Amino acid sequence: MHILEERIRAAKAGGRLALIPFVTAGFPSRESFWGIIRELDEAGADIIEIGVPFSDPVADGPVVEAASLRALESGVTLRGIMEELRAHKGELKAALVLMGYMNPFLQYGLERFAEEAALAGVHGVIVPDLPLDEAGEMRRILHERGLALIALVGPNTPEERMRLYAEVSEGYVYVVSVMGTTGERGKLPPEVPQVLERARKAFALPVALGFGLKRPEQLEALPPDCRPDAAVFGSSLLRYLDAGGRAGDFMAQWTRRTA
Repeated sequence: MHILEERIRAAKAGGRLALIPFVTAGFPSRESFWGIIRELDEAGADIIEIGVPFSDPVADGPVVEAASLRALESGVTLRGIMEELRAHKGELKAALVLMGYMNPFLQYGLERFAEEAALAGVHGVIVPDLPLDEAGEMRRILHERGLALIALVGPNTPEERMRLYAEVSEGYVYVVSVMGTTGERGKLPPEVPQVLERARKAFALPVALGFGLKRPEQLEALPPDCRPDAAVFGSSLLRYLDAGGRAGDFMAQWTRRTA
């Protein structure tokens, strides 16, 4: 069993929802970033997704896009992220996933990226603009080094295609709640239970839900048999941090309601 799957299943065995916060690398500042990562870890994150900034983030909403552009302006690069990860290897209890677009990984070199990521303690990668039919080479390169390429599926993904993803996926499946970009939403779309049900049928892996999660009450509104195994939250956390909030305080609302 892949370590990412282990972390989510361990949370479920403990009777709670696994928590997966997302923070753009170098946000809100390069100086504060690793302190925030440590605080998320100490506050109970099971997996932490670190966003690789990119100049054309097509799947990101305004909050994540703004964070990405600010990080780029402050000098954050994939090379720098890898160096920082190596420097902090072994400090965290949470597993680590990098989320980024294909172009920076290609420019870096897929073999080089996978090797350095594995050595730096990364466990998985999410690439929103890499479709299943074009993912074979990257999945192979990552798999050879113990890294999972996380599947992204959504409301427009039929069960048959989900099953194709399931045949080659590891770690967990990331179900996006809406078509379009990331961002906070007051409530989840009405079709979310059906999408989660399709994912449960297609995948033997744990199911994580993201894109639009703002508070735990959104998940409590779902039917009990359709709730995900893990929650991914990014835009709401980034907005909170940018306003000067502490990562631990943000996590507390989730740990109180999902324990």
